[in-house]
Amino acid sequence: MKHSGVVVADTTRSYRVLETSQPPAYYLPPADVDQGLLSRSTRQSVCEWKGLATYYDVVVVDWTVPAAAWTYLHPEPAFEAIAGHLAFYPQLVDECLVDGERVSPNEGAFYGGWVTSRVVGPFKGAPGTAWW
Repeated sequence: MKHSGVVVADTTRSYRVLETSQPPAYYLPPADVDQGLLSRSTRQSVCEWKGLATYYDVVVVDWTVPAAAWTYLHPEPAFEAIAGHLAFYPQLVDECLVDGERVSPNEGAFYGGWVTSRVVGPFKGAPGTAWW
């Protein structure tokens, strides 16, 4: 994952998490993310399945991308494996790749799904899809 030409994260050890009517989100181990480029945000949200999410700004070359990443520091038991792992909104950074393929972001601003040629919709996120 890159922003402004800087590698923010690079891994082959991510967790691919699927949610209803969404493309997958990838949760990357913190050791594979340049922690020096992250700044904890005041933003938080709650997922009924995973728990309390904490957000991070990505700061690259004097440019701050607010709440571009999130993590579950203490997720619900079913999601303990992703504790502390970071997910990124592909629509907020310059480049995300999965197995060398450029990711398209999930439509809309709420979901952080990563769309590739191997993922077929329809997906929630576009206007008018919030309640199906």
